[in-house]
Amino acid sequence: MAKEQGQITNKDDDIEIDLLGLLMAFRRRLWLILLAAVVCGSLAGAYSKFVLIPQYTSSAMLYVLSKETTLTSLADLQIGSQLSEDYKVIIGTRPLLQEVIDRLGLDMSYRQLRSKISISDSSERIMTLTVTDPDPQLAKLIVNQVAATASDYIGDIMEMVPPKIIEDGEVNFVPVSPNNKRNTLLGAMLGAVLVCGVITVRFLMDDTVQTEEDVERYLGISVLAIVPERARTKDNKRKKASRKARKKGARK
Repeated sequence: MAKEQGQITNKDDDIEIDLLGLLMAFRRRLWLILLAAVVCGSLAGAYSKFVLIPQYTSSAMLYVLSKETTLTSLADLQIGSQLSEDYKVIIGTRPLLQEVIDRLGLDMSYRQLRSKISISDSSERIMTLTVTDPDPQLAKLIVNQVAATASDYIGDIMEMVPPKIIEDGEVNFVPVSPNNKRNTLLGAMLGAVLVCGVITVRFLMDDTVQTEEDVERYLGISVLAIVPERARTKDNKRKKASRKARKKGARK
């Protein structure tokens, strides 16, 4: 008995996952997985379309290097890269943004305006300003005003030739967010994953003995015989049929 108990303990310590059984559990609950995907996808798509506010962008471009540079050496490119970093910091400062707010009469703080602005480098010498706003017309006005104010402000602060605006912003009526199709797919995937997770947890927590392999795994003993369930069902049906026949005969 001591050996048998030791074998049971060792087997209990090893965590084994029956992948085939898990796949069969998924197959039996496939309708539930599909239902969860459809419901969650529909809810996510409806929320994205009817609740989330569409956002629009407008971009302007600034030429970083001044006419004093020759663009003939690596040093000029390094200067352009450094100037871009300096310009990014200056554009996000409170005095510059507050001036933009005052000129346009915006009802927002400079922190709110800063959150709407993103700056990227198209190259070592060209910087792109992008403004995101629910109003496409306002996005254009803000980005153009930020670019103009930045050009004047940078020229005064750094005492150099100001950056040149090479492209103004334009009105873009195509929203950049939300992406309804992507949100619907993400919702469907999330619903399916949640249901699969629940099925997996229930499968792993189910320690009932169902097959001969379970008997060997949990009890550490070999199965000597199996009573087929179908045979018992047929015998029960026969017994019930014979009982009914006897009752009918007795009534007659």
